[in-house]
Amino acid sequence: MKYTAVIVAAGKSERFASATNKLLYQLSDGSLVIDKALQPFREDKDCSQIVLVTNPETIDYLAKNRATGKEMYCLGGETRSDSVFNGLMAVKEKIVLVHDGARCYLQSEDLNRLKKTMETERAAILSRTIADTIKIVNEGYIVKTIDRDTLNGAQTPQAFYVDELMSCYKKARKEGFIPTDEASVVEKYSDTKIRCVVSRHHNEKITTIDDIK
Repeated sequence: MKYTAVIVAAGKSERFASATNKLLYQLSDGSLVIDKALQPFREDKDCSQIVLVTNPETIDYLAKNRATGKEMYCLGGETRSDSVFNGLMAVKEKIVLVHDGARCYLQSEDLNRLKKTMETERAAILSRTIADTIKIVNEGYIVKTIDRDTLNGAQTPQAFYVDELMSCYKKARKEGFIPTDEASVVEKYSDTKIRCVVSRHHNEKITTIDDIK
């Protein structure tokens, strides 16, 4: 299954509390956070194209120092939704996997399971089960307890057919709806069922510097 990976990496790293953008933060092995995020797709023979949506600083650095020939670059937008839309316009394959540039722990096993799922589904995302008991709270008081067996935490990559995802994003932009992930825009503007593939590995997103430590 050939696909394009759109890597969303245009955030400002405001909660990272470092002079260095978290994407360019150097890890103990000498690689950067963005290197780790790109690695599974660089190594996957089924990934024919990587569209990295980011800021001018990151584009300049990666193009000069880390380019592999598989990547192309485009600028991000004001919101994550805008950045994804910009990336989708450059996609050449029928299937796209959208991944967070700050989610650098993706393992090939989970990537392969997601790809396998897309052989029979129109849409699929990596997710995680919820270990905590979840409460609905209003003005500081518990209103209701949610059955955690019905809950999944959304992760990336999230996989879709490009034409459908683009169509949903166009409708969202027309109505001013700003989705926080790709699944939510497809849920709202199509009847496509989205399969959850539960991650078997640590696949959390880096938000603060403690997430690296």
